[in-house]
Amino acid sequence: MLTLKTEDLTAVQLQDYLQYAIAPRPICFASTIDAEGNINLSPFSFFNMFSTKPPICVFSPARRVRDNTTKHTLQNVLEVKECVINIVNYDMVQQMSLASTEYAKGVNEFEKAGFTMLKSDIVKPPRVAEAPVQFECVVNQVIPLGDNHGAGNLILAEIKLIHINENILDSSGKIDQQKIDLVARLGGDWYCRVTEDNLFKVAKPLAKLGIGVNALPQSVRLSKVLTGNDLGMLGNVEYLPSDEEVDLISLNPQVKEVLDATIGDVTNRERELHELAKIFLNQGEVELALKIVLL
Repeated sequence: MLTLKTEDLTAVQLQDYLQYAIAPRPICFASTIDAEGNINLSPFSFFNMFSTKPPICVFSPARRVRDNTTKHTLQNVLEVKECVINIVNYDMVQQMSLASTEYAKGVNEFEKAGFTMLKSDIVKPPRVAEAPVQFECVVNQVIPLGDNHGAGNLILAEIKLIHINENILDSSGKIDQQKIDLVARLGGDWYCRVTEDNLFKVAKPLAKLGIGVNALPQSVRLSKVLTGNDLGMLGNVEYLPSDEEVDLISLNPQVKEVLDATIGDVTNRERELHELAKIFLNQGEVELALKIVLL
């Protein structure tokens, strides 16, 4: 494994390693305004939500690695402590990227990138009409993290109004993760798109107490078939099944076929049972898979 001391790396090298490894990152497409009324629109991938009540997002316009200058967004929020965070989806990603061009102060990136300015309700900066979700925010605090090349400036933005395009809502009025079609930032020129094909669910161990991987038999923990993800799913069940429940699973036609085909062959029996369990795990049948590996 390659081990690097951050103090030995240049700002450019650090940026490269960090942005490729810490990814994907959501994109804050921030519109701001200065005291003279000049509008700026710029994307930042140093961004996330950090509080629900109060609803706080944090994004960071870092000092430029190239020449240590600061960005117009930072200068603007120090003058007018308001912003709009516009969420970026796939339909607008190329225009969003164009808006990141380092135009001179006073140049309106809405116009350069071809976006529609939409008047905000309670803050001065306009919203991006094309964005599926728009957050009107007040800036509570700006925290500089240093004065070196690449140093960040944390902008703590409190969301006051949320605007949502109704086309991305499901029948219950919630945002449909498949409809919003989000994009995220990776390293270099790379992005990723959140499509239906690459969405998956992981059951959160909040309402129940999982038994843990350490409660599984050694033969399961050291399986040559089951992966760490598989073990994590098995360890998230609330209790081990009884001996009677495990015995009953041998009547399952697929399990019985494996048992009949591997009589007297302990090694292959374990492997084939684990392979069958893996199929059921991929189908979300965790409790069934657990009974199979415990045979």
